[in-house]
Amino acid sequence: MDLFVILVLCLSCLLLLSLWRQSTGRRTLPPGPTPLPIIGNILQIDVKDISKTLTNVSMPYAPAVACKSGMNVVLHGYEAVKEALIDHGEEFSGRGSFPVAEKANKGYGVIFSNGKRWKEIRRFSLMTLRNFGMGKRSVEDRVQEEARSLVEELRKTKASPCDPTFILGCAPCNVICSIIFQNRFDYKDEDFLNLLEKFNENTMIVSSPWMQICNHYPVIIDYLPGIHNKLLRNMESIKSYVLKKVKENQESLDVNNPRDFIDCFLIKMKQEKHNQQSEFIIENLVNTVNDLFGAGTETTSTTLRYALLLLLKHPEVAAKVRKEIDHVIGRDRSPCMQDRSHMPYTDAVIHEVQRYIDLIPTNLPHAVTRDIKFRNYLIPKGTTILTSLTSVLHDNKEFPNPEKFDPGHFLDECGNFKKSDYFMPFSTGKRICVGEGLARMELFLFLTTILQNFELKSLVDPKDLDITPVTKGFASLPPSYQLCFIPL
Repeated sequence: MDLFVILVLCLSCLLLLSLWRQSTGRRTLPPGPTPLPIIGNILQIDVKDISKTLTNVSMPYAPAVACKSGMNVVLHGYEAVKEALIDHGEEFSGRGSFPVAEKANKGYGVIFSNGKRWKEIRRFSLMTLRNFGMGKRSVEDRVQEEARSLVEELRKTKASPCDPTFILGCAPCNVICSIIFQNRFDYKDEDFLNLLEKFNENTMIVSSPWMQICNHYPVIIDYLPGIHNKLLRNMESIKSYVLKKVKENQESLDVNNPRDFIDCFLIKMKQEKHNQQSEFIIENLVNTVNDLFGAGTETTSTTLRYALLLLLKHPEVAAKVRKEIDHVIGRDRSPCMQDRSHMPYTDAVIHEVQRYIDLIPTNLPHAVTRDIKFRNYLIPKGTTILTSLTSVLHDNKEFPNPEKFDPGHFLDECGNFKKSDYFMPFSTGKRICVGEGLARMELFLFLTTILQNFELKSLVDPKDLDITPVTKGFASLPPSYQLCFIPL
């Protein structure tokens, strides 16, 4: 038989198989745009702005829509997201498909694990972080100390123009280091600089259009060149560094006196060494530390960087925050968490920064852990669920003019701070960010300490500042900018 005919027959069979799988897979799922064979809905997606695309695609079908060959479901709007992640939290607590992360972590750690492993590692991580003071006074002391070090580094700029990316990455990274590795790093330490560079580079890569394509077509990761390979090399380098620190801890471990997170995990490993089913193994230790490192550094530093840009764009907001700082804290002591309840405007500004920038627009992917009936649709076990946090944080009924930066979104008519159930920058439910409490503390203490000590000066007229994110894939990243920190 002619080779061409054989090839046509094979392709026809593949096409028919793809059509059959799509039709059977979508039969019980929510409605959505019809996917093309093999390539799914990729032609309807703007890989430069996934969040906007999912919003546009979802609107005719909201609150739930099936996309990508029928095996992804997108939840749109507060009610649908709440119903899934909170009301049916257990059923929607799986980690959905994220091929690049799966390639790097192989299902280990706390962020990309599932089932029994995820539950045990998450429970241990939360308990250990709390024991080391997360959300308590002891970790507040560490954040205050780091805030003072941050101020000293900013003073070294001598009011000259600078890009704050690196300096704002050092502070939250050092807080995590003090919990995981027992001590902080000097801002000029070579290992520290190397780690920060890789974290920053990975955030840019994972948010790039190319990475959205890789996650849509996982075969690319194994067989084609591209920046995804740089991401994987960076992650291996970071894990190698973490493993080196683990070995140092193993050599000096005192089971009666744990010094940091690594020691606690090593002690747990010793306690369970005869349990062949134990999840407390070296692979989970290295990947969990890597997860805490990356999540605890880049999310907070990116939010801080975006916050300063927004304050440059809106100097009247910065002036009001500084007035509140002068009134409540003054200049003679460091800000503390007790101050926050007396600073409603500052609290509202920080919340509005997080709402406005919409840092992780589509959340990390979830998956259903069993077949579940959701709003009259049957979603099969293992289906990846994308929750549009954009649709919640930018809901125009809860937040009038959501595309406008306005701290008034979190203030009542009397100027008191106003909570909102729609505030979900850390996600919600059983997979909510492990470090939410620490991140909230850092954002308040770092930002108030900076504004207590410096005036922020833009190099261009505020009205000419561009605050549009340079990319809106996995994360919304601010454009590069420079400013001057003028000592007060």
